[in-house]
Amino acid sequence: MNERLELPQGTLDLLILKIVALGSIHGYAIAQRLQQVSHDEVQVPQGSLYPALHRLEYRGLLKSEWNSTEGGREAKFYSLTRKGCAQLETETATWERLTTAVSLVLNLSEGGAE
Repeated sequence: MNERLELPQGTLDLLILKIVALGSIHGYAIAQRLQQVSHDEVQVPQGSLYPALHRLEYRGLLKSEWNSTEGGREAKFYSLTRKGCAQLETETATWERLTTAVSLVLNLSEGGAE
């Protein structure tokens, strides 16, 4: 099964906030970390990642500063703001409620509720 996994609307923002919450990180490393942690299930193209980062920064959820990467290149590093931390908590709680509810429905036995 090599089909590409499509993220539900709004999920990318949540995943980015979570990765950035772990420490200041540049865009390319965010994409790599998402791919690595998800065992290659989540692959975010640059055309989706960078607009999402700009949107999150514009909303005040992320802040950025230019810094050098390990390889010596200049890159924009993102970190979570206080507002971003609160948003991450809210979105995580909502996501957990939703996935629990969906699991309840998907785990219905043929005769009704388990």
